[in-house]
Amino acid sequence: MRREQGDLLRTAPDPDAPGAIHRAAVFGSPVGHSLSPVLHRAAYRALDLRDWRYERVDVDEAAFRERVARLDATWRGLSLTMPLKEIAFEVADEVSALAHAVGSINTLVRRGDGWSADNTDVYGIAEALRLAGAARVRAAAVVGSGATSRSVLAALVSLGVTRVTFLVRGELRPATAAYSETLGLDVDAAPLGAWPDADVIVGTVPTSAYAALLQPLPSPTGPAVVLDCAYGGGPSPLLAVARSSGYAAVPGTEMLLHQAGEQVRLMTGQPAPIDAMRAALDAALAERGAGGRPDPDRIGVSQNRVEGASG
Repeated sequence: MRREQGDLLRTAPDPDAPGAIHRAAVFGSPVGHSLSPVLHRAAYRALDLRDWRYERVDVDEAAFRERVARLDATWRGLSLTMPLKEIAFEVADEVSALAHAVGSINTLVRRGDGWSADNTDVYGIAEALRLAGAARVRAAAVVGSGATSRSVLAALVSLGVTRVTFLVRGELRPATAAYSETLGLDVDAAPLGAWPDADVIVGTVPTSAYAALLQPLPSPTGPAVVLDCAYGGGPSPLLAVARSSGYAAVPGTEMLLHQAGEQVRLMTGQPAPIDAMRAALDAALAERGAGGRPDPDRIGVSQNRVEGASG
């Protein structure tokens, strides 16, 4: 980590000169667990982009603005994770309509002398759900109502959702309620664990926050999907309940894969080699699994595909 961060301020050649290095990185804190380097580096190998490098850099909110200002022109893109998705508005020279609407930036791409901001989380969520069988849905449940839930809402609307029930401990957050109204959604709120009938359920907070409230989900009347956006803390209790209740269970790493693919496209101008990125992700998850075994949540989504989910 210390070596990677030390490379940030190295004097670099003209980025347009032959043989010049193009740099990208994931910024956040903590960031040591991030799988983004695995995905982006796999894409560079598959695309034969030998002059591209991708780093992992621990940056908190206090240091973020100065760190971005000191990046030279060889830096072509940044993937942003928590806690930087809102403060990123302060360094962006232009912001996509989608990122502005959801109030969250996870991607910065160099455009001339400035940074163009976007949100690829929405694409990643929608694609993960679509490939698991949620091509057209009407009703959804969302656990939590924070910033991530607004990206979930945008993705759900793209899939046809018109009604959303938020499962929350207290009141629905005002910004999320306002965005739901902007989208024209029929919205309700319920206590955590009070599962409504829904075609899609999406968790946006760590399952440990409500694991004691988990119980069997309502029996689905058709294809139904559960996505747990949280990952990295071991097998998801939410996905375990989903499988036992007959739902397709989709881990957050599926969202990560597809949002990273969209970042690769935005940063390099090349279509993302999703198959190569998926193979690298599977290998990394298998290595991280207990005793070298594959991540059981990753196995779950593979089984859902074998059993006939679209994609």
